[in-house]
Amino acid sequence: MPKLTVEGYGTFEVPQGKRLVLAIEQDAKVDILHACGGNARCTTCRVEFIEGEPTTRTAAEVERLAARGLTGVRLACQIACDHDMTVRAISRLEGSGRPDPGSTPQESITPPPQWV
Repeated sequence: MPKLTVEGYGTFEVPQGKRLVLAIEQDAKVDILHACGGNARCTTCRVEFIEGEPTTRTAAEVERLAARGLTGVRLACQIACDHDMTVRAISRLEGSGRPDPGSTPQESITPPPQWV
C-alpha cells in the first residue's frame, strides 16, 4: 500500500489507486476543499507536492490549472495514490468561509481521465 504523508498531519497507508483528495480527507483527516465534488472544475483541492509528484496529469487538470493561471500546484481530485508521496494541503475548509468542503468526490477520477 502506498504511503501518503501530509505535511503537519503524519504518514498514512492508503489503498492502492485511491484518489488523493479522498485519501487526504478520509485517511489523513485533513479538511481539504473539493467544492465541485472532485470534477476538476473549481481548483479548491489544490496541493503542493514535497516529494513523489506524479509525472502524468489528466487533460482536465492541465486545462483547469492553465485557465486559472496556477503553477506549482496540482489538483488532488485528479491524482491516484499509486506510490509514496508527500503533500502540503493548501486549500482547506478552515478559514475558507465556506459552510462545507463540498460534495464527496466519487471513488474514481472524474471526468474519466485522459492522461497527458
